[in-house]
Amino acid sequence: MKTWRPASGIRFKALGLHWRGNRLLASEVYEDSGRLKGVRPLGGTVEFGETAQTAVIREFQEELGITVKIVGSPTFIENIYVHEGSLGHEMLAIFDVTFPLEAFAGQTRIAFREDSGVECFAEWFALEELDGPGQPKLYPTGLKALLKSKR
Repeated sequence: MKTWRPASGIRFKALGLHWRGNRLLASEVYEDSGRLKGVRPLGGTVEFGETAQTAVIREFQEELGITVKIVGSPTFIENIYVHEGSLGHEMLAIFDVTFPLEAFAGQTRIAFREDSGVECFAEWFALEELDGPGQPKLYPTGLKALLKSKR
């Protein structure tokens, strides 16, 4: 298993929120031990010279092989966190996105690869179940409260 650590600087990332009713598509986040720690919406780093909108569209194309459509304006969150003892700091542009018709119809779990080659999984999680006892946490911290205030 490949371990991941936060970058040693502030990163600008773009995430996409895709919903099926009250269920949010999110990728699994693991501890080094292999235990599921939580989940996070799909997306990634905004590259130099690229807009956040372009980045979120590119990330879904690279990870899932689909072209998403952005709906509305982004929400911005500053996220300072610790993962496996390493400090991370990121600014996030978070967009609602829609999928092409029939994309992943009938699927509840999607396998994909990060650009590092690591295999990942995403599925649709009920928002009310995340952060509950025995349930995965939703990252970034504070996203669930923000989403509940908007829905």
